[in-house]
Amino acid sequence: MARRLRSRKVISSEPYGRTLTIDRQFDCGARSDPGRVRENNEDSFRLRPETNLFVLSDGMGGQASGETASRIAVETVVDYCRVPEPELRPAAERAAGLSEQSNRLTSAIRRANAAIREAAKNNPSCSGMGATVVAVWFDGDRMSLAHVGDSRAYRLRSGQLEQLTQDHSFVAEQVRRGILTQREAEQSKLQNVLMRALGAEEEVDVDVEEELVLGSDTILLCSDGLTHELSDARIAAVLQDAHDAQAAADRLTDLANQAGGEDNITAIVLRPLQKRGGTFARIGQWLKGSEESS
Repeated sequence: MARRLRSRKVISSEPYGRTLTIDRQFDCGARSDPGRVRENNEDSFRLRPETNLFVLSDGMGGQASGETASRIAVETVVDYCRVPEPELRPAAERAAGLSEQSNRLTSAIRRANAAIREAAKNNPSCSGMGATVVAVWFDGDRMSLAHVGDSRAYRLRSGQLEQLTQDHSFVAEQVRRGILTQREAEQSKLQNVLMRALGAEEEVDVDVEEELVLGSDTILLCSDGLTHELSDARIAAVLQDAHDAQAAADRLTDLANQAGGEDNITAIVLRPLQKRGGTFARIGQWLKGSEESS
């Protein structure tokens, strides 16, 4: 049986907010906004539903530098994942226990790190620029998730919101070590100090994991401009109540602006289109695929 696809207009990260109309296996919505304080938007995102790849990046470096870094990040990841496999990635880079797709996504982010450093080297005005990145790549009912920095991925499942990524920030590390409470971290003036980012070092460690996706899940990718303004409970309520993915992305962005909008705000909301076959069938497919790849 052919996969059921549906089109919906979404806001692109291309210049001037150009609108795209595209087919996909997801109800997909996205919005990026400079917020109420900053004039420029250093966030970038790319939606590639034809390959089920979705990428978000938050640039650092100020003005054009941050915009350049985030644009390089998302474009490099998308371009690398699009090129036929035989042309790319030496075997030495492959991590045992991960699928080819997850390894490929990890390599793409490492390439983005190198590309940002090269651009900064060639343009003195961009010296010191960097970026976060969070990306998801779906293959059937599997999701490869990779990230660097403090842009996040969340999953809403059965009414419960779960943060799937761990922030690579100073305050998050202090919380994990028990030095700060979560409340203290949220009030800290060091929230924006990152321990890991693209462009910062010659080599970058990429956190990558694989998840089983259920038909009722909602996936959210977002920059810290959203999470600094809205609590997890507020985010969960919006994701659960919105009638479609674009409405959720719009509502989250509007609420973040209403709460202060002190930073750029970007949200990508993804909802798998329902398919025939229950949860046990999907788990069986996952296990079968794992056995074949081992």
